[in-house]
This record gives sequence, structure tokens and C-alpha cells, in this order.
Amino acid sequence: MSRAAAAPPPMPPLGKPIAVPVQSSVWDRFTNWAAENKALVYTIAGVAVVVSSAGVVYYLNADAKPKPAAQPKLSKKEKRKRKDAERQAESSPKSPAPTGEQAKAPTVEPADELPEINETTVATFTDEQRKEYALKLKNAGNKAYGSKEYPQAIDLYTKAILCKPDSIFYSNRAACYNALSAWEKVVEDTTAAINLDPTYIKALNRRANAYEHLSQFSESLLDYTASCIIDEFRTESSTNAVERLLKKVAEQKAEEIIKSKDPKKLPSPTFVSNYIQSFRSKPRPKGLEDDVDLSESTGKGQLQIGLQAMEKKTHEGYEEAANAFEKALEYGDLDEHEALVYNLRGTFRNLRGSHEQALQDMDKSIELDPAYTQSYVKRASMHLEMGDRDSAAADLEQALKQNDGDPDVYYHRAQLHFIHGEFQDAAKDYQKSIDLDSSFIFSHIQLGVTQYKMGSVASSMATFRRCVKNFEKVPDVYNYYGELLLDQNQYDEAIQKFDKAMEMEKQTKPMAMNVLPLINKALTIFQQKADFSEAEKLCEKALIIDPECDIAVATMAQLFLQQGKITEALKYFERAAELARTPGEIVNALSYAEATRTQIQVQEKYPQLAAKLQGMGAGAAGMGAGAFGAGR
Repeated sequence: MSRAAAAPPPMPPLGKPIAVPVQSSVWDRFTNWAAENKALVYTIAGVAVVVSSAGVVYYLNADAKPKPAAQPKLSKKEKRKRKDAERQAESSPKSPAPTGEQAKAPTVEPADELPEINETTVATFTDEQRKEYALKLKNAGNKAYGSKEYPQAIDLYTKAILCKPDSIFYSNRAACYNALSAWEKVVEDTTAAINLDPTYIKALNRRANAYEHLSQFSESLLDYTASCIIDEFRTESSTNAVERLLKKVAEQKAEEIIKSKDPKKLPSPTFVSNYIQSFRSKPRPKGLEDDVDLSESTGKGQLQIGLQAMEKKTHEGYEEAANAFEKALEYGDLDEHEALVYNLRGTFRNLRGSHEQALQDMDKSIELDPAYTQSYVKRASMHLEMGDRDSAAADLEQALKQNDGDPDVYYHRAQLHFIHGEFQDAAKDYQKSIDLDSSFIFSHIQLGVTQYKMGSVASSMATFRRCVKNFEKVPDVYNYYGELLLDQNQYDEAIQKFDKAMEMEKQTKPMAMNVLPLINKALTIFQQKADFSEAEKLCEKALIIDPECDIAVATMAQLFLQQGKITEALKYFERAAELARTPGEIVNALSYAEATRTQIQVQEKYPQLAAKLQGMGAGAAGMGAGAFGAGR
């Protein structure tokens, strides 16, 4: 669901400021659903992935988890798997060495009683002798490893390898290098082990650990993912490692995106419009009306141009407005409008992601006009976006000291409470905002959503019915009413509301339609009928209207992922990362992209695992619908 109806996102927030009341954030939608449900389909084969603020965690569908055999007799496959597991458990070195009763070990022929082992002597041994000596050397190496005599253990394993190259011997020697933090050597030996046995879990995990220490996070992620698939996601440490590595890889790549990002680029008009409409609209300041003729080469003239351009609610209009406010301050001569222009320039700088510059503009606006409460509220949203709740709350309190009768301040303080899950406090502030001015639709919408989050479904539905009655021409009412109906699996009623919202959008904003109802309808059709084709068409239509809409892009990625079209899904996830506005949003988008990319790489590098994934995926298809939108 949208921010309006979704659970509060983890802090710091994922980039949607509190001044955005009803902007559907796809990352909120996915992360919040995942937090509540602990399952989001990752592959068509049934491997599930949960995305949190820290990254992505892998799970198996409960129906696909291996179950104990009902009969005492094991199949050949099960016997082979059990034998392989026992072989690995018994043959690989363990650390630290056991003590007391557990310290008893089988008698092993001392290494010094073996013949000289080198390339020349080994060439003279029979196959049977090589096997025998290799086993004795390995056992002696295990004993040295258990005593933490790592150089001696390395020597013994090296001789065992000379006698008989074996994946276990290489992996055991890698364990010694691991204990000595010789990470390059660990990679070298585990790679040799994996070449001999591509499904050797211990070797994969050891190499993954070494890659992580070498800051080769993508390589580490690939190995841990392969290990998880082989192990059928039963080892918590490996699944946790995948989560950790996805975050690291995403953070690494996010830095590159941030560096190359165009600082002048505005987000989609859908996003900008929802930001601006989170404040009650006010008439133009005196002297800036359309019928007042002002020179374009003056500060007031540029301010007038900017205000006119904002009313277009299109990408071109918002770009024109942002440029006009920059020019207005360059020309000067703004008189009593100077605080307003700093506020507006700061607004667009914040939307472009230039947070520090935006904060400076809001500081200046407040300095020029301490009674202008909107600047406090916008500065609060910037602080919250940067993870500083205390400063955000302080700004809102300062705004109330200036004007405790400003309904916008209560509305945005309610937003802060809502984001942090403080629904009782949020409901009080939304109601206060309504009491002061009942004409602002979003206070009503957010109150209804908050009631829903508190479990008061009947009250919430009643609030939305009143909204429909009192604001019948406002598309947002139908859109968010539809989302709550979708959350209750009332698909037909939800679709009716989304259709009504789109009809209203065409009537009231033909040149600047909000695409959220289209996307929500796509999600509803998918959940109700698993109709990928129709859902894709609706998302494509949304992208024609608003090509920069991150929600439409990421929804398309998820639709492709659900169908197993992982290459197409990856392209859309990467596009979503490009469109993301803040570091938190970029990292979250890239976590999805990297999870998808890793799946492709695993299947390319370990083709035998693709079949294993398919085998694990029975019954997983039913999980897919809930991974979208408001599904629970």
C-alpha cells in the first residue's frame, strides 16, 4: 500500500518526507508488507526473500520445506544426501578443539611414521597407497588443526593433496588459512575444492567469508546464495549473511549512483504534486496575480512565473518553476516576498536531493519571517528524511509556538507520529487539523487510514464514506478508499474505486494525471486473477503518462520477477534505483536489483541448482499474490 496505509517504515525514513501525505512509495509497500508477512517471492522456484531496512533475507516457502520421511526406509537420493552430510561433518576440521570427554579421538598413525611425501615419492606409490596415506595425513592434519597448530596442519593437508587431490583436503587447508586470516589463500583453496565438488557447502561458505573480508561483496553474495540453495535455506547464519551482503553490495553501488546523479533532476511529477498538495493551497500573494503585469527580468516577475508554472502540475511546469525561483533570488527586489521565495527554492532543492542547500534556504526563510510556519514544517520534513527525528519534532513545536492555530502544522505532526507507528497521537493531530479547517481532504484520508491501522475498520470505512460524500470530485478519496478495500481482499469494490479515481483524474487533471490508481488497479488484478498481461498493460500506461514514476517502474519489476522473467525484472529494478531520490531509497532499490542479479548468476554458474530450485518451488506460486500492494 501507499505510505498512507502502509505500516511505518524503518527509520531513517526511505526518502519520502513527512510533507508527503499520500505519496505511495513502492519501497514502503514492499518493505512494510514483508515486515508483517515475512515472505516475498524471490524466484519462480519458490525461494522467498524478505526485504527489510537492512537488506534482503531469504526464506523457503513453508510448503516447500523438507519434511521428515514418514517411513523408516530412505530413498537412494535421501541416503546419498545423508551420507554426504555425514562425510562432510566427520571429515572437516572443527574449531575450537573439544575438551574433556569430547576430546577423545581415534588413534591415528603419527605423520612422522609415514614415508617421505613429495612429488617424486608420491609418483612411486600405488593408487591404494596414495589413498591410505592421504587419509592418514588428513586425520593427522585434523588433529593439528584441533590443537591450533595451523602451520603443521597446512603441511599435512598439503601432503594429503599430493597423494590424492580431494575437495575436503583443500577445504580443510582453507580452514587453516582462515584461522591465520590469509584470505587470498582461503579463496585459492576453496576454489580448488569447489572445482572438484561444486555443491560443497563448507567450501562455498569459507570462500564467501574470505571474499567478504577482501571486500569482494558481490562474489561473497553469490557464494552464500548458492550455499543457501544447496542447503535449502536451513542454515540461519548463511541466510543472515545473504542479507548482510546484499546491503553491503547495494551500499557500495549506491555510492556510485549518488556520485553520478544529476543534482538538477526533479523526481516524477506524481511525486512532486503529492509533496506540494500536502499543504493547504493558498491564494497568490497580493501583487502576484495573473492579471498583474510584471517584468520577467525582476525578482517578483520570476516569482510570478514560478507560481504560474507550479499550477500546471507537469514535469515541464515544475522544472520551469524551480528555475524561476532560482532566478528570482538572483534578481532580488522581492521585498516582503523574499521569505516565500527562499521557501520555494528550498522546496525544489530538497525535491532534487540537495538537502544541505535546501536546509540553508529554509533557515534563511525563517530568519526573514519567523512567523512563516510552513518553513518550519518543511525543514522538519528534511530533518526527518535525514533520520533526525528530534530536530524534526523541535521544528514542528517551534511552528506551533508561532501559530498554534495553523492546521497544516497539526497535520504534519500527525504524519510524524504516523510514520513512527504512534497512531493514537496521529489520530488526535489529524482530528485537530480537521477541527481547524475541515476543507483539507488529506487530513480526512489520513485519519481514516490511521483508524484502519489501529484496527478500527468500521470507523475507517465510515470516515471514507463521509469523504466520498463530502469530496465526491476528489480522485484521491477513491484511490485510498480502494487501497483499504484491496487490503481486505474486496477486489471488485477496490477496482470500482480505482476506476472512479482515474475517471476523476481525467476530468480534473487531464494534463497531469496521478498514475497511482492505475498502478493500484494493476496490483488488484494481479492479486485477484494472477493476470500478468493486464497488470503489465496498466503499468505501461502509467509509465507513458509519467515515465519517471518509481512506483510504476518497481511494480513492473515485481511483475516480471513473479513470472520468472528475471532479466527483465533486473532492468526495471536498476531503473528504479536510478529514479530513487535519497540514499535510503537507492540502497533499498539496489537490494532488489542485486537479489535478482545474484539469482541470474547462480543459475548461470551452477546450472544444476536451477533444477534444485524448481524442485523446491512446489506450492510457492500461491505466495505471489500477497507480495504485492496491500496483500496480507
